[in-house]
Amino acid sequence: MLKRRTALMLPSLAFMASKAEAQADWRQQVTEIRFGMISVENERDAIARLQGLQSYMTRELRSPFRVFRGSDYAAVVEAMRAGHSELAYLGPASYGLARRVMGERVAPIFRYIDNEGMEGYYSAMIVKADSPIRRLEDMRGKTLGFSDPNSTSGFQVPGWFLRRQGMDPTTYFSRTGFTGSHEQGVMAVINGTFDAAVLAYSNERRNTFQRMVEKGMIPEGAVRVIWKSPLIPNSPIVLRMDLPEGFRRDVIAALTALPDRDPQAFRDMSSGARGMAPAKHEDYLDIVAILEENAARRRERRS
Repeated sequence: MLKRRTALMLPSLAFMASKAEAQADWRQQVTEIRFGMISVENERDAIARLQGLQSYMTRELRSPFRVFRGSDYAAVVEAMRAGHSELAYLGPASYGLARRVMGERVAPIFRYIDNEGMEGYYSAMIVKADSPIRRLEDMRGKTLGFSDPNSTSGFQVPGWFLRRQGMDPTTYFSRTGFTGSHEQGVMAVINGTFDAAVLAYSNERRNTFQRMVEKGMIPEGAVRVIWKSPLIPNSPIVLRMDLPEGFRRDVIAALTALPDRDPQAFRDMSSGARGMAPAKHEDYLDIVAILEENAARRRERRS
């Protein structure tokens, strides 16, 4: 009888263990979900745009969800590396930086499909509308504002392509500098701090300065584009892969459903994007290669 009782009890214990494991809640480990945002625009507007996302994710995940804007691009990457952020919106280049310092602990999960149905955007160089500068060749000896050292469209990509055209930024322009964000780059051009600036540009109806017009920050027609880069893959939403599998699964499911379940929150979050597409590391290999070449060039100059 004893043997039979033991045999009968073993499946019961196994079932209980399996059930306990299935009911294990990632919320015991992740007590707050923090979403980092790079400094593309001013902090007030960035946080305001993400309030709908914050409310939606709090409801869907049944867990506190908080959004924050980094002081610069590297600050958001550092927050993820240090375990102070679970997911974030990064530029392609700042994702490349995150991958360099975190390896496979971070991965892209989504990127926006913009209002024109595109999964990419451009780096654009702008000048004041009344500037005599009409093309890149007119910028020789002029001043150029970059946005951030870890910005894709605001530094890494334009620097790389300009050198490919024989226009090394270190010698072609009389002065370069960093403005801190894409919006501040626009203001620097309007205020005369720089003759031109480079920034993110999707299309005529969706770009950095067009959004500033909508927000009443600048008048319409204050600046114009004199150069655009080839297409860059849209910025990714990234997720830490060292978090519980259940957490990752639930976050991806909630974001997948966001455009349908809360269209207004998605429109605000994405500045009017049409939808989201899955993203993977391989989408950004060209950007990673540009980063590596730019870094090697800086090391050569220092040696």
